[in-house]
Amino acid sequence: MLYTLFNLEKIYDIHQRFLQQKRPSFQRYLLPLIQWNDRLMAIKGARGVGKTTMILQHIEQKFGENSNALYVSMDNIAVKPYSIFDIAEYHVNRGGTHLFIDEVHKYADWSRELKSIYDLFPELKVVFSGSSMLPIYKPNADLSRRTTTYHLHGLSFREYLIMETGNSFDSYTLPFILENHIDLAKEISAKVKVFDYLPSYLKYGYYPFYRDNPDQYVFRLEQVINTILDVDLPHMVEINAVNIFKMKKLLYHLATAVPFQPNISKLAASLEVNRNTLSSYIHYLHEAGLIHLLLDAGKSYSLFSKPEKVFLQNSNLLYAISPENAEKGTLREMFFFNQLSAYHKVNFSPIGDFLIDEKWVFEVGGQPKKFDQIKNTKQSYLAIDDTIFGSKHKIPIWLFGFLY
Repeated sequence: MLYTLFNLEKIYDIHQRFLQQKRPSFQRYLLPLIQWNDRLMAIKGARGVGKTTMILQHIEQKFGENSNALYVSMDNIAVKPYSIFDIAEYHVNRGGTHLFIDEVHKYADWSRELKSIYDLFPELKVVFSGSSMLPIYKPNADLSRRTTTYHLHGLSFREYLIMETGNSFDSYTLPFILENHIDLAKEISAKVKVFDYLPSYLKYGYYPFYRDNPDQYVFRLEQVINTILDVDLPHMVEINAVNIFKMKKLLYHLATAVPFQPNISKLAASLEVNRNTLSSYIHYLHEAGLIHLLLDAGKSYSLFSKPEKVFLQNSNLLYAISPENAEKGTLREMFFFNQLSAYHKVNFSPIGDFLIDEKWVFEVGGQPKKFDQIKNTKQSYLAIDDTIFGSKHKIPIWLFGFLY
């Protein structure tokens, strides 16, 4: 027992070493929006978007070296011998009030043990983070009614500009942008030359780790993709190496044909799988934050939903997987879909390119784009590339990077 206690005590040393690591001063949009004192809270997000950094920034600001808080990563080898419940119980007995559990999906029985912690230690506040695939609802331990869930997205164009220029830029709601885009464009363009930064954002600005070593960014992003599929995915679902290989093949196929209009039967045949298996692959890639599915309005997402189009989740992925297909039209549609989808429902529109919140129709295009296709549609707009300023319902596409 003394040996076990000694090793658990070492977890606090690891916690301190994490806090002593150098972190960027820049704070993600989500950090001040989180209700950190909720009893049980989940932070989900794709690998590489900055969940760990955000949690450690909060601990550093709120607790400093105060031992009331404990950070553990279930990916750390020193933590492997212990259960989440053991750690929580020891922390409570030691007087701890806050427990932060990172990479929770790396621990097999995480949901059941978190439910027990919630029931037995009402004085302990627990924050856990994991993959965007993390199932808060599980039949053997439903956490959905107990958990407040947040989703951290990659850097918005606004956040990227803040990091690169040091200037301060506010975020705006979509209705505000639609109503005030001319004044906003004047205000923002007075601070920064937007087109000096937009191309680099599209290429390497979505994942915060780009600043660590820009020259190695593509290589590291390839590693992230492989880790999602080789490591994270098998912790979520039962899947073998053959299926993972086929999913990688599918992802590459989608990247070479974005936006992809799927012929499910033909695609299944090329991968030598049945339709249901292919639908599962597409579902997993979507849940992992690697692709976006554009569905018809009115359709709720399910495992076997047939999308009208498939996009990669962000343009950085396209540059990493298939840079030769990074064409201008593809990039602007991907940018628009990516930035809007953080806080809005984005659907396929038979009239324009996108239907937002089943209310606004958008056509995306270059500067010469006309209203001909959507001229008889109420609440219709053009999202236009290659222009700093718009007019009336013609809005510069870069402004949609200021939604969060």
